[in-house]
Amino acid sequence: MTNRFAPQVEHKISGEELFCGKVLRLEVDTVSLPDGQESVREVIRHNGAVCVIPYDKKDNTIIMVSQYRYAVSQVMMEIPAGKLDSPSEPPLDAAKRELSEETGYLAHTWRSLGLYYASPAILDEKIEMFLALNLEQGEVHPDDTEYLSCVKVPLPEAVEQVLSGAWTDGKTACAILKLDALLRAGRLEEGDK
Repeated sequence: MTNRFAPQVEHKISGEELFCGKVLRLEVDTVSLPDGQESVREVIRHNGAVCVIPYDKKDNTIIMVSQYRYAVSQVMMEIPAGKLDSPSEPPLDAAKRELSEETGYLAHTWRSLGLYYASPAILDEKIEMFLALNLEQGEVHPDDTEYLSCVKVPLPEAVEQVLSGAWTDGKTACAILKLDALLRAGRLEEGDK
């Protein structure tokens, strides 16, 4: 029986870096395909990032941010997120920093919700998703170039906004639906609440 999940791996033959910026690099690689043919892959390399879904069990709300995203020319509703300062930065450290900077909140309990790849055909950015619980409000202190608003949203409303297509940020949609599924399945541990 054939394993339908058996990987068909490509191998890099050669590559060229076309651009190296503060956040990303653009490379063009020639690869060997599983059948021996050659092809070209354009790849954006990224240090990685985190996103945080801050959940307040007392009122069944999540903390979100609204900000203008230049690349898509629109204001997006998102959960707090940000890039790793370096490839070696522990993702949890980055998650704590981003939650504090963008919302002012601190969390006393943290749980990884796994990884998210936004566009693995062209982008190697790995986003680790975190659930932040047992929240304590502090002072917002965004980066100098960040202009955002922080808002509490009832989780059922957030789920509906994702399902209706009103909120289209991928990492936000994934994290909201994961949290909702965990709660419905009773899979948050007592200490997580």
